Amino acid sequence: MSFSSGVKQELMEHMSKARHCRLAELGAILTMSAKVEPESGSLVLTSESRFQVDKADRILTQVYGLHGAVCVRRGCNGSGFREYILKVEDSSAVKMILTDTGLLGGAPEQQKVLQRSCCRQAFIRGTFLSGGSINDPEKNYHIEILFDDKVRAQLVKEYLSGYDIGSKVIERNRSAERTVFVLYLKDGEQIVDLLSVMKAHNALMELENVRILKDMRNKINRQVNCEMANMSKTINTAVKQITDIRYLMDHGGFGLLSPELKQMAMVRLENTETPLKDLGQLLDPPVSKSGVNHRLRRLSEMADRLREENL
Repeated sequence: MSFSSGVKQELMEHMSKARHCRLAELGAILTMSAKVEPESGSLVLTSESRFQVDKADRILTQVYGLHGAVCVRRGCNGSGFREYILKVEDSSAVKMILTDTGLLGGAPEQQKVLQRSCCRQAFIRGTFLSGGSINDPEKNYHIEILFDDKVRAQLVKEYLSGYDIGSKVIERNRSAERTVFVLYLKDGEQIVDLLSVMKAHNALMELENVRILKDMRNKINRQVNCEMANMSKTINTAVKQITDIRYLMDHGGFGLLSPELKQMAMVRLENTETPLKDLGQLLDPPVSKSGVNHRLRRLSEMADRLREENL
């Protein structure tokens, strides 16, 4: 099971204790994917997600004692396509459901149902269950919800902002005849907050574990890269120091050195991989790291002047 499917299964299994929250979640599900057949008055919920249909069926059963007719429509020629259909044929029950969820009176009535914060959380949960997806956090942090109209996308965006969750809405062409509006988040911490709002606590813990491991790997990689860079710099510096000393020796500059610089040059040649701090302890008398660095820099400067003279 993919990470996204795991999140949806957890949301499907979570059932709010309060009736008003269940209705808010049911309203979100119906808003996203249901329609009323004009002739029969039946309510038909159609979705490619069994989690969405199962959740709607569970809420209808627990709130109204209704058992909608559920069927599965499969694609032709073994395509693997499946479409889940939930149908409530009792027109009086359909009217009651639409009234209770605020769908019968349009957006203003539905927003009355969502006055409580807990109901807005349930509404967000139902919306994601119906049109959302989330990437495997091992790959990247990305969550999105698809809407058929911009008004609903902006409404959910507004609800999310109430929980300090920043999201964006873009327009996407699915085909020449269909445009969808995508609400998305790409920040790992914001996605954690959204999972918390939706009560997907198991998925939240899994994502947090992934984030911790990724942060640790990134930190280790940065440290290794830094150490490698420092090591490379140290090696390059040592190579130049040895090259300069040998140039002085090969071109008559060594005899011009003071006793301290001669000693420094010989110690450096005999200890090519020794750090500056340890080189200082090999001198007589010992000198500090800064003192070693100063003497080696003077040797390099003298070698550079000698090179210029020999041009």
